[in-house]
Amino acid sequence: MQFKRLISACLALTAIPTLALADSSTRVALIPGGPHPYFAAWEQAGADAAAKFGLGAADYKVPQKWELGLQNQMLESLVTQGYNAFLIFPGDPVGTVAIANELADTGAPVMALAGCLKDPSDAVFCMGTDTGNSAYLGTKELLKELGAGAKIAHFTGFLVDPNTQLRIDAVNKAAEEGGAEVIQVIADIDAPEPAEEKINAYLAAHAADVDGIITTAWVPAVVASSALRKIGDKRIKMVGIDHDEVVLKAIKDGFVHGTMLQNPYGQGYIGSYAADRLRSGCTVKADAPFKSNALTDKFIDSGTVFAGINDVDDYVGSMQAITNTLFADFESTYLDCK
Repeated sequence: MQFKRLISACLALTAIPTLALADSSTRVALIPGGPHPYFAAWEQAGADAAAKFGLGAADYKVPQKWELGLQNQMLESLVTQGYNAFLIFPGDPVGTVAIANELADTGAPVMALAGCLKDPSDAVFCMGTDTGNSAYLGTKELLKELGAGAKIAHFTGFLVDPNTQLRIDAVNKAAEEGGAEVIQVIADIDAPEPAEEKINAYLAAHAADVDGIITTAWVPAVVASSALRKIGDKRIKMVGIDHDEVVLKAIKDGFVHGTMLQNPYGQGYIGSYAADRLRSGCTVKADAPFKSNALTDKFIDSGTVFAGINDVDDYVGSMQAITNTLFADFESTYLDCK
């Protein structure tokens, strides 16, 4: 299984030094906004970080549904259970700020992972994919195949996800620069039922009208890959996102041009390490070279890379290399540990 290969490779991150003794009282909670396959790598990342750095815990906890109230309730409950560091995918970039600030007021390090909180917040930083850049680069890769004049459909994620509008804007920008036209954007479909319904209906009615597809969320990438396989016509070119086996197999079989890989494992692993270092007396450097995006001025890019047919068999190595590179200089770049 491709996902098991990813986990096995990440377990072998031999280039990572243990830079200091960890605090065994550190108990990290990794909390997405709800159930989603993208975040599954956080569970192994937390377990690996706890074992590598001697943490008391680094546990993956998932709200039952994508509802901000449920995520907030879970976070409040975890405080009472003794968790004292929080890595959160914001259920809402604005709505999650209040609970993040409350957690920080207890002395717990709080970081936003995979999606950012809107400044100002007490999160020490946000670490995730530069989603706008990833969508922009993916569209550019698609246009290398299609050229000017192409008509593109864009299938993307939840509108409550702070990354979705960034991706929409980036795809539109790349298309405009390349002389292409985005003729359809279908959002709010990063779940199986709406993705199946809307993507299949769109292609049934408009497959002849579209030259290319860009997908910028996991479930739409899987559903669109399967839909193109069912159609059986490789005229339509597609660039997806992430490393689901359905997408990877579609690349190998020529139904999908390639996919934009992300690095959720690296987010969870490095985030857990950083949380412990902050609890152990480190502080964030005043001159840390954070990037800015539409939500925050405290952003760290966890990495992205395009994988086409010649790269797909070694996608694990690509993500492992990004994680190792980011980790090797993480403390000296972002933290002040006297």
